[in-house]
Amino acid sequence: MTFLNIYTDGACSGNQSDENVGGWGAILEYGSHQKEIFGGESNTTNNRMEMTALLRAFEALTKEGQPIKVFSDSSYLINCFKEKWYENWLKNGWRTSDKKPVENQDLWEAMLPYLKKHRIEFYRVKGHINLNSKRLNIEPLFHKFLESNGNLFTLDDFKYIVEMNNRADALANKGIESIRDSETCS
Repeated sequence: MTFLNIYTDGACSGNQSDENVGGWGAILEYGSHQKEIFGGESNTTNNRMEMTALLRAFEALTKEGQPIKVFSDSSYLINCFKEKWYENWLKNGWRTSDKKPVENQDLWEAMLPYLKKHRIEFYRVKGHINLNSKRLNIEPLFHKFLESNGNLFTLDDFKYIVEMNNRADALANKGIESIRDSETCS
């Protein structure tokens, strides 16, 4: 069975400030075929950009019932799906356990239908790993990845996943630049 792999990342320049710019990037990979998508928004947050990357990847799907592996460096995104936080949010009327409104409810609601349309597995990868660094000891990072995600992956798989995560990060930064460019042209 061939999985569709989705690699996502989000970024926000000036996160938590009133005037910031965010970007998102995603790579959809099926066998030897790849599709890259990216975009950006003003006045957003890093978490919204992480979520938007996955939502836009889901929206780009053309078939239902697809087996999918999602790779992201966002703990917020991956933990929500792996630990099924959304189930309690739904039961509690989109309230957290401490009765506060769930942040980014609009994006969570938009993503949830895809869980029913596809068989999706979620994997977290540490972001911003420079595989070319001579000082990098990759073994501990690889073992931590396996602890979080299971022993399904080889070291070569891990290196490839890191490369794709870095590419998704570059796309997110391209999204930021596209917003900055459009704002300077206005």
